[in-house]
Amino acid sequence: MKSICMTAVFLVMVLLTACQGLAEKKNVQSNETTSSTLRLSNTDQQKYQETSGETVQGIERWWLKRNENHQTPEVSDYIDLSKYDAYYVNPKCKKKKIFLTFDCGYENGFTPKILDVLKKQKIVAAFFVTKPFIREGRELVRRMKKEGHIVGNHTVHHKSMPTLSDRDNKQEIIDCAEYCKEATGYDMDHFIRPPMGEYNEKTLKLTKSMGYKTIFWSMAYVDFEVNKQPGKQYVVEHFKKYTHNGAIPLMHNVSQSNAEALDEVITNLKKEGYQFESLKKLSSY
Repeated sequence: MKSICMTAVFLVMVLLTACQGLAEKKNVQSNETTSSTLRLSNTDQQKYQETSGETVQGIERWWLKRNENHQTPEVSDYIDLSKYDAYYVNPKCKKKKIFLTFDCGYENGFTPKILDVLKKQKIVAAFFVTKPFIREGRELVRRMKKEGHIVGNHTVHHKSMPTLSDRDNKQEIIDCAEYCKEATGYDMDHFIRPPMGEYNEKTLKLTKSMGYKTIFWSMAYVDFEVNKQPGKQYVVEHFKKYTHNGAIPLMHNVSQSNAEALDEVITNLKKEGYQFESLKKLSSY
């Protein structure tokens, strides 16, 4: 049983590590192409998994252990999120409510279909966007805002926030928000998802001081590898098995599987009595 649990944690840790390339997948201007993200050795990864929430070199990585019985998963608990307006579920939700979120590092052709499904199903979601995504997909961002979705901050360069100074982190956040306004005419919503799920107490304190709610997640799977997609049915079954009250799923807009499965996922969950809510309706602690 221990090995099974550790495997589950490992899969989520792989998810966090691998998604660091999302903001860099496309060629962008030279001053916005690279991300000095932390790359852990195999030894350090194993050490992190075994310590369940302790920091590695001052960096906390969000992780979870799935629960198949529609219960809230076990998650990283090294830091009290309630002190910093940080969430991975709706903390007081005892009803069948779910908050869809998408990370958008770059555009891969599937975001329009995702938006079409959400519009058809009359659902609002949250999209966490980088500056490169805004630059190449400004019309998509405008559409998100016009259709009532949250457009949250995923920073300019998708760098590991704990590796940066407070000054650099502020600049990453402010520049992304200001560019959103400049490029689309719309203000960015004050929700942020730390790139790769990497954070520490200092970064959470900073984002709270800037008026942001930090959004982690309670459901996730490997959907960001565009050439190794899990498939439509995997996504459908994942939501059938792991959705729970107050869930905040992490999905990636670059995933063909997500685009193909989303309509069925939403239809199935509605049949089970789930309601889809905006992050703006998160309960306070």
